Amino acid sequence: MTGPLIVVTDSPFPNLDPARAALARLDPRVVQARSGSAADIVEAARDADAILVTYAQLPGDLLRQLTKCKAIGRFGIGVDNIDLKAAAELGIKVNYVPDYCFDEVSDQAMAMIIAMARKVVLANSLVQAGRWEMPALVPLRRLRGQVVGLVGFGNIPRVLAPKAQAFGFEVIAHDPYAPAELFEKHNVRQVTMDGLLAESDFVSVHAPLTPETRGLLGAEAFAKMKKTAIVVNTARGPLINEAALIMALDAGEIGGAGLDVVETEPLPADSPLIGRDNVILAPHTAFYSVEALEELQTKAASDVARVLSGEPAVYPIKAR
Repeated sequence: MTGPLIVVTDSPFPNLDPARAALARLDPRVVQARSGSAADIVEAARDADAILVTYAQLPGDLLRQLTKCKAIGRFGIGVDNIDLKAAAELGIKVNYVPDYCFDEVSDQAMAMIIAMARKVVLANSLVQAGRWEMPALVPLRRLRGQVVGLVGFGNIPRVLAPKAQAFGFEVIAHDPYAPAELFEKHNVRQVTMDGLLAESDFVSVHAPLTPETRGLLGAEAFAKMKKTAIVVNTARGPLINEAALIMALDAGEIGGAGLDVVETEPLPADSPLIGRDNVILAPHTAFYSVEALEELQTKAASDVARVLSGEPAVYPIKAR
C-alpha cells in the first residue's frame, strides 16, 4: 500500500535526505513541485496529504484548492509566508522549527557587527585591488565600550548578547513582550525603542515580521540614530524600509548596514544597495550550517509525520 503523498514546495537544500529519513515510517511518496509558484504548487499538491515549505507563499486561495492536506511543515522559524487563519479554518495543522539556528544567526549578526566595525570587507577589497592604504580605513574605533542595541529579545538575541559582551560591547535591548527579569538575567539593559536608536552604535534587528513590525526601521527611526550607527538585519528583510535605508545611507544619516536579508529576495541586480563601501550583503545565509539544516529538516518533517500518524506535533503553531 502506498503511503501518504508529501509535497515539497521549494527547497534551498543540497538534498532532502534528513527529511526523507524522518518521514520513512510513513512509507510516503515525497514529491517536489516544479517551482514555488502557486500554479506549480497546486498542480503537485492538490491531492497531497501534507506540504513541506521553505520560502514559497501559501495564501488562503492556494490552501483552499488542496483537497486532502492535513499538515504543513515549515522549514524555518518564521511563518509569515503561510496563511495561518485559512489553514486553521481548513483543519490543516501547521508546524515550524523555532529552535534550530540560534548559534548560526547570532554568529552571523556578530560577524557582520565585527566586520563593519573593523571595516574588514572594505580593507580586503582595497588590498585585492592593489591599494595598501590604511588611511582609507580611518577612523576605526575600539569595540570595548561601544553599544549594541538588540531590537527584540527572543531566543536568538539572547544567544547573541553574551557574544557581544565578550568583545566588550555594552548590550541594550528593546522588546515590549519580554519581562524585565529576562533582561536582568542576561545582564542586558532594557530600554525604549527611542532610547535604543539614540544610544546604539550597532542596531541588530531580531523582531518577528508581523503587520505591526513591517517597516519598523524607516525614515523616522534612521533620523534618531547616530550618524555613525550601523544597522544589521539577520531577521526578515521587510522589517527595514529599504527605500528609507537607501536615503539614509545617501544622506550620511547613518554609518552603514550589514544585511543578510532584504525586502525582495534575491536582491535585484540594479539595487542601490550594491557597490557601497559601507554595506555588507549576504544572500540570506545566516540560518545555514550543515548541522542546522539537518536539524531543521528532521524536526519539520518529524512533526509532519506525527500529525499524519494522529500524534500531536512537538512544534505546533496556531493562527494569530
